[in-house]
Amino acid sequence: MELRAEPFEITIADPAIADLQARLARTRFAPDLDNDDWSYGVPTAVLRDWVGAWQRFDWRRTESELNRFDNYRVELDGLPIHFVHRSGIGPAPVPLILSHGWPWTYWDWHATIDLLADPNGHGGDPADAFDVVVPSLPGFGFSSPITRPVAGITEVARLWARLMTEVLGYDRFAAAGGDFGNIITGMLGHAHADRVIGIHLLGAVPLASPGQRPVGDPPWESDWGFAPPATRTGDPVLFQPPLTEGCPLSSHRAVHTREPQTLAAALHDSPAGMMAWLLKSRHFWRDFRSGADVRSSFSEEFLLTTFSLYWYTETLWSSIRLYRAAAEHPVMPVHDRQPMVEVPTGITFFEHDQTSRSRFWVPDHYNVIRTSYSAEGGHFAPAEQPLRVVEEIRETFRQLRSR
Repeated sequence: MELRAEPFEITIADPAIADLQARLARTRFAPDLDNDDWSYGVPTAVLRDWVGAWQRFDWRRTESELNRFDNYRVELDGLPIHFVHRSGIGPAPVPLILSHGWPWTYWDWHATIDLLADPNGHGGDPADAFDVVVPSLPGFGFSSPITRPVAGITEVARLWARLMTEVLGYDRFAAAGGDFGNIITGMLGHAHADRVIGIHLLGAVPLASPGQRPVGDPPWESDWGFAPPATRTGDPVLFQPPLTEGCPLSSHRAVHTREPQTLAAALHDSPAGMMAWLLKSRHFWRDFRSGADVRSSFSEEFLLTTFSLYWYTETLWSSIRLYRAAAEHPVMPVHDRQPMVEVPTGITFFEHDQTSRSRFWVPDHYNVIRTSYSAEGGHFAPAEQPLRVVEEIRETFRQLRSR
């Protein structure tokens, strides 16, 4: 059966916008005490400020910006999949799929799309052009509503392989990603290596640690169960320890994995509560050196767009279920060769990204062809440092385009 993606225009109904405004106006703010340093979580004073900003936010103007890209939807294996498709402008554009994570949306990649697709139009070399595909993960944003559980990272990677080959007609393609998108991209390079030219990762997370613990179980700061070498020599990027402290431990992985629906009961009903849950991650996981206010790392419009995408699509509940899915369906290797991911792999490590802190084990897990380090940028690199991310992706695939 032919799989056809249908053009999709993003349009939120007026009653939904009015309902959000009414809920924001009725927000009952929690009393707060001794919390100016965020040591108890998002300060109420900060949340008041953001609720006011959301009340002033012009969604219709943002909606026009979202529709500037060509949006599509297709159903794969009973799951609705939304994606942006931007054709490249150059002599031989390489198909490239970009994967996001949580609390990202596909919009975290928006500032990179035109640069990757049309380098010549932005002062670059047309030989670096990509056909850019940016899907929303199942249960995120417009890849909704889902009516069955997602079978973890393995299923998402399989869906992406089908999207690129069966829906869009590419024989082979490239992939890049961060956060959950990092793991999905790695799985594409492992289980679908015959279709993947190469991958580029933002930070590094193993698909499976030596003890086969589910992704998300060990702390980010750990070495994922790999034994550190007696001496750290070799690639200086891989053996250079982080220069700064990691971000505070976060409760999100525990509650997302163990009680996602309990959390969803509150956050699905309260836009202010949902925003606080998303905002705390944006605050703690970014590059703190950019400034105390999270707006120094991301524009207010970008963050309000992110909050709105989660709220209007009613997908906070289904997005956090991915953690449970990853735990219940851990990656099972399809071969026992080393490295586990055999396709050529480029990795950029960002100093303030938790997935960039443990690195020495990487050559045993990925077929690394280049590594790089950025002193600037945190966990949301495509939104924080889009120009750097674009150049890193270009550099990795310059040596792979003929394969």
